[in-house]
Amino acid sequence: MSSDSKKRKPKVIRSEEGKRSRHEEQEGRYYSEEAEVDLRDPKNDYQLYKETCEDLQKLMAEIQDLKSKGSKDVSAEIEERRIQSCVHFMTLKKLNRLAHIRLKKARDQTHEAKQKVDAYHLQLQNLLYEVMHLQKEITKCLEFKSKHEEIELVSVDEFYQEAPPGISKSEITSNDPHQQTLARLDWELEQRKRLAEKYKESLASKEKILKEIEVKKEYLNSLQPQLQSIMQASLPVQEYLSMPFDCMHKEYETARHLPAPLYVLFVQASAYSQACDKKLVVSIEGSVEEAKALFKPPEDSQDDESDSDAEEEQTTKRRRPTLGVQLDDKRKEMLKRHPLCVSLIVKSKDNSSLNLAFYFLMNLNILTVKAEIVPASELASSVIAGELLNPDTVLNCLFPGDDGKKTPNPANQYQFDKVGILDLGDYISELGHPYLWVQTMGGLHFPADQPPTSFVADNTLSASHMEKTIKLLRSRLVSRLSLHKQFASLEHGIIPISGECQNLFPAKVVSRLTKWSMITYEDYVVLPYTKDVVECGLAQDTHLYYSLMIERGTAKLHGAVVLNPGYSLIPSLFSLCLNWKGERSSRNDENIRVMESEINVYYKELMGPSPGFQLLTNQLQRLCMLLDVYLETERHDNSVEGPHEFPPEKICLRLVRGPSRMKPFKYNYPQGFFSHR
Repeated sequence: MSSDSKKRKPKVIRSEEGKRSRHEEQEGRYYSEEAEVDLRDPKNDYQLYKETCEDLQKLMAEIQDLKSKGSKDVSAEIEERRIQSCVHFMTLKKLNRLAHIRLKKARDQTHEAKQKVDAYHLQLQNLLYEVMHLQKEITKCLEFKSKHEEIELVSVDEFYQEAPPGISKSEITSNDPHQQTLARLDWELEQRKRLAEKYKESLASKEKILKEIEVKKEYLNSLQPQLQSIMQASLPVQEYLSMPFDCMHKEYETARHLPAPLYVLFVQASAYSQACDKKLVVSIEGSVEEAKALFKPPEDSQDDESDSDAEEEQTTKRRRPTLGVQLDDKRKEMLKRHPLCVSLIVKSKDNSSLNLAFYFLMNLNILTVKAEIVPASELASSVIAGELLNPDTVLNCLFPGDDGKKTPNPANQYQFDKVGILDLGDYISELGHPYLWVQTMGGLHFPADQPPTSFVADNTLSASHMEKTIKLLRSRLVSRLSLHKQFASLEHGIIPISGECQNLFPAKVVSRLTKWSMITYEDYVVLPYTKDVVECGLAQDTHLYYSLMIERGTAKLHGAVVLNPGYSLIPSLFSLCLNWKGERSSRNDENIRVMESEINVYYKELMGPSPGFQLLTNQLQRLCMLLDVYLETERHDNSVEGPHEFPPEKICLRLVRGPSRMKPFKYNYPQGFFSHR
């Protein structure tokens, strides 16, 4: 048996318990002094120590005596006593080790007892501190005199609309006036902190700008006489090198023939381009000769009489024009444009451009504009995205309510009545759109209550609106090009999600977009689940309308989307209808209404990186995610055998909440679970 055990290899035990048991087995084979300490009496060891020391002293004395005698026969006796002394030394060493082991155990026990005492003392101190703190807080609360009544807080409705959920806590504060007041005070404090920071930043920025202005003023004042001398001295060089100063001079010479509104537009746009926006190109197009001909003085009266006589002779020979032809001629004369126009090219960072041509209708005294988007690179072909870059609609509602279909000049209606023009919209494709912001850029302002008697182009009005309008135009350009790229993917059922927005959604979304198409305003209005949107006036004929379908298994989620021309400053609006075990919409299913709320109300969570052009695709991806949650949390019919059609893959803290059985649609990142709002 012993030979077999030696040949057999021991098994490797990787767990901690196995290692410990093996170590204990090995220790058990040897002599253990630590175990012996518990079995021995310290008093007996002390007595043994004294006896051993006495015996050792005696042996040392005997060895000393034997050595002092110097005889040769005592070596055996000395060796014997040495052996006895070594035995006593071994005994002393063992007693020493036992004493050290006892000392160590005593210290360990003392340390453990001390730790317990310290812990109890610390707990006592904490409790005493808490008691003292609570007593102070109670005293403060009893002596506190609130001054919140003197603070003008925002209204309760405005508070719940503007405050974030982390402060408003509507589920707690709506039924507790005290908590509601505290939350409103927190929101007021947060707003005041923000305003204070903005105020400090504004003051610092103001001081910095004022210093820069003073420095630049001093520099310009000192530079002016030097520039004048340089210009005088460089005239021969300009002629030799063909410097562009002459071209600029000619351009301004051409601008002299512009009508007043176009001249104001040209001057202010050029000034803004030179000072603030190098990607804005301003130029004048058209026939200068025709413009000069408009202001030529009349010829001599004799020549006029001879010409009139010749015309009378010709008219008598020709047939007199009919009334319809005369009206057509009058309409053409009424809608006649100035031969010169101002061209603006607004470029984006990727060198895509929005080309604008501004015209002046001389008899109507209004400005019109025609637009064209020129992308920097060739865009992917898309059927539904073509309307986004339509020149007739690309600038619709640049400012709210400004669709450019009606004339802004009240006096034009009287002029239209004379020549039989019913609506200016019939001629917009040829003339351009008379947007209100176009009139403002030309310095024109028309009072709405009465026809104006005179028209004066105001430089101040144009300058005050120029920067904002150019920024909105560039934002519209970038927004439409971004939407065009997104629609090219959506048309093929692909929802493009940028890397910055991946954390807004779980890693796995099963539902997929299977349809994305454009519909008309009339088709949108007749849909049964869009009735509330239409009744609230959120759907206008100037908006763009799209239909979508998201599928998962047998469930099909239909949706209608209202895309405001001001996207993404104004979010798109979704209306939903689920076809699964019947037709479900916000009218008969509270969870469908909550899904619409997640998309339409909490859209700011989906804006993504500024300026938020990923909002629409993020809304669609969230809609796919919400459909997964809706279907996976739906109750399974146990009477039907077989696996679940929609197995639960999402982590939900609670499947439903409240009497309306609300589902957890809010995704929490990075935890990765869904909860209720």
